[in-house]
Amino acid sequence: MGAAVALAIGIGIQNFPEGLAVSMPLRREGMPRLHSFWYGQLSGVVEPVAAVIGAAAVIIAQPVLPYALSFAAGAMIFVVIEELVPEAQRGGNRDLATMGGIVGFALMMLLDVAFG
Repeated sequence: MGAAVALAIGIGIQNFPEGLAVSMPLRREGMPRLHSFWYGQLSGVVEPVAAVIGAAAVIIAQPVLPYALSFAAGAMIFVVIEELVPEAQRGGNRDLATMGGIVGFALMMLLDVAFG
């Protein structure tokens, strides 16, 4: 229950800048304050609905969830190797880019082992 409350608070805190990112440009373009505030609020309405749908999907798909997450992780690793590594090597800082990748991977592994 504590983790769920912490997650809900984190999502709520994240919604403030998200609503501002919608409301402020609308206000700058001349929309009345109440309307821009309203549209900012509407931008977050989909999150509770999507959370319920996502929770139901996780419950239904629980037997295949480890395989699906493994596939997603593999896809992310593919994108990093295919796109980011060559791009990092092009800038003339090959050693720095390689060391950054090694340090980042070691930190990721450390956090994975420490926090499970």
